[in-house]
Amino acid sequence: MGLFSRLFGSSPKQEPIIEAIEYNTFFIYPNSEADGAQFRIAGQITKEINGELKSHRFIRSDVISSKNDADELMLRKAKMLIDQMGESIFK
Repeated sequence: MGLFSRLFGSSPKQEPIIEAIEYNTFFIYPNSEADGAQFRIAGQITKEINGELKSHRFIRSDVISSKNDADELMLRKAKMLIDQMGESIFK
């Protein structure tokens, strides 16, 4: 630990805990990513199938100025993807 860290109490940066949203037996993890001063729509969809955890990560080209708004849009898009593709999103 450096002198300034000891003097000013710097602590390691913690990754935020992302709460899953359950939708039709799938779990959606909104995790929009900073892209300059905006946030890119991103996240992960998971589901356990035959005892195996399947996962689909996606990043969209959409960018929004608010992380909360970006995460909400990701959730809507993830639900639409689940409704349209079902378990085939994992193939």
